[in-house]
Amino acid sequence: MHHFRNAAFIEDNGKVTNSPNYRYRLTDEMLSVIHSYGTQQWEAEKERFLAVHETLVNLYASKRSMRKMPVRINGEDFTFSHGKHNELQKAIIEEFAPRFAPNSECLYVGDTTEKDLVKNVVKLQELGFTITLHDKMPDVVLYSNEKNWLYFIESVTSVGPMEPKRIREIEEMTAEVSAGKIYVTAFLDFKTFKKFSESLAWETEAWIADMPDHMIHLNGDKFLGPRERATETP
Repeated sequence: MHHFRNAAFIEDNGKVTNSPNYRYRLTDEMLSVIHSYGTQQWEAEKERFLAVHETLVNLYASKRSMRKMPVRINGEDFTFSHGKHNELQKAIIEEFAPRFAPNSECLYVGDTTEKDLVKNVVKLQELGFTITLHDKMPDVVLYSNEKNWLYFIESVTSVGPMEPKRIREIEEMTAEVSAGKIYVTAFLDFKTFKKFSESLAWETEAWIADMPDHMIHLNGDKFLGPRERATETP
């Protein structure tokens, strides 16, 4: 679909990409060409479309860019596609990180249309990550070299909090990682937090973008610190 979109044959309907109503549709110009097929106007419509094709490509590319959100990651400029999930990821990087993971590096963050927007594979493997095509990375992974802490952060607007099952999945992916691991579920507002509060795993953190200076700690003997590794008993 992306090839047709880049060629200005189709465009999206303007809905956020994680909306159930997100759809592609023919551009008006391509629709006119298709309607003329089999008629006397076909050749003229086709030639007209080809003559302005490059202009149309730039026009529809500009429309897509206008809906993107700028974000600065590791000192470089990126853009997120529009939507609540990415709005929250932007807040994680710009609001959460400076407060609770100062001077950290973003090793991974996805986008709803570009899965691996930032993915520092070399550093992840150096830290001991085992990454396969089947692994689902947390939405945002930050690393503090100063503290040797990894922050695994899920951006939750409708699904995917740090529940016990999700913790196990990440633990399996990072079995060889020796850095301290911190698990955070981020929410846009308190209403969404309340919806998921009963499913959050103990010894994890909850951060709400509407109240960026505060953190909710779920039990455990530490506040915003790595979970202790389980030790075997004889």
